[in-house]
Amino acid sequence: MARPIYVRFDVPADLATKSLEALELARDTGRIKKGTNEATKAIERGVARLVIVGEDVQPPEIVAHIPALCEEKKTPYIYVKKQSELGAAAGLGVKSAAAAIVEPGKGKEILDEIVQKIGSLK
Repeated sequence: MARPIYVRFDVPADLATKSLEALELARDTGRIKKGTNEATKAIERGVARLVIVGEDVQPPEIVAHIPALCEEKKTPYIYVKKQSELGAAAGLGVKSAAAAIVEPGKGKEILDEIVQKIGSLK
């Protein structure tokens, strides 16, 4: 399958897994925003510490604006292969196209490591 138009770089599987782990920790001990609309608002307000986007979103136009907005606001972002995994990590019983970590809680160290590694991927 061809890469979606909004995916700007490849993410190693271990880094994607760590980002989901950070999202789960932030969900339990910090604050997150779930879904495209809430993640977009968090980016625009400058409160998002990390944005996670699913690669299998259909139609891709739903999340196509997020990478450009993140780059404009200098917010780190990362991709995960399946939006079902993203939804589960966010504590939802359904898929989620995007999520944002606002306060990392106990996942701060993992978040800092992810953000550092993202810089070398682009």
